[in-house]
Amino acid sequence: MKLIEHNPLATDEELAAFLTASVSTIRLDRAVLGVPELRERMRSMAQKATSRLRSLKQSEVVGDLLELEPNKWALSVLETRREMAFRETDMVWDHYIYAQASSIAIAVVEADLVIVDSMRGEYKGHARVGDSLVARAKVGVHKDEKYIVSVRTKVGEKEIFVGRFIAAVVSHSGPA
Repeated sequence: MKLIEHNPLATDEELAAFLTASVSTIRLDRAVLGVPELRERMRSMAQKATSRLRSLKQSEVVGDLLELEPNKWALSVLETRREMAFRETDMVWDHYIYAQASSIAIAVVEADLVIVDSMRGEYKGHARVGDSLVARAKVGVHKDEKYIVSVRTKVGEKEIFVGRFIAAVVSHSGPA
């Protein structure tokens, strides 16, 4: 149970490998303990997270927002598809990686309207079609209506993007 609490995105196969058990044993134990399968855990997490979402509509978030603690941290997952690939390769276009990071940087700030003022980032690896991009945002310091948000995106254990965003709360009359 603690393993799933620590990593709610763990698949049955990953749990089996970690615990040196068979996948069928993991599934049986999960059923006995009342722990839902990965897809259901993700759906439940997404519903809870989006209920706290204020700065974006759910449809504006790139990927699935799974966890959100406003003005503190957030977690999203983007399942990559064929149409996200560059030309005739299986490599995902970088703008999808950036879009996920940017949207989670905005989503984590609790305000009605938030934009990215600036960003410094580095691509550290590539994503391929079929990969799950897991982005984690963490809010650092903020002054007035500007928040520094760090976003790290991983595929498995490999970090592929690191960005530092300055997210600005915008009043209806213009930037703060």
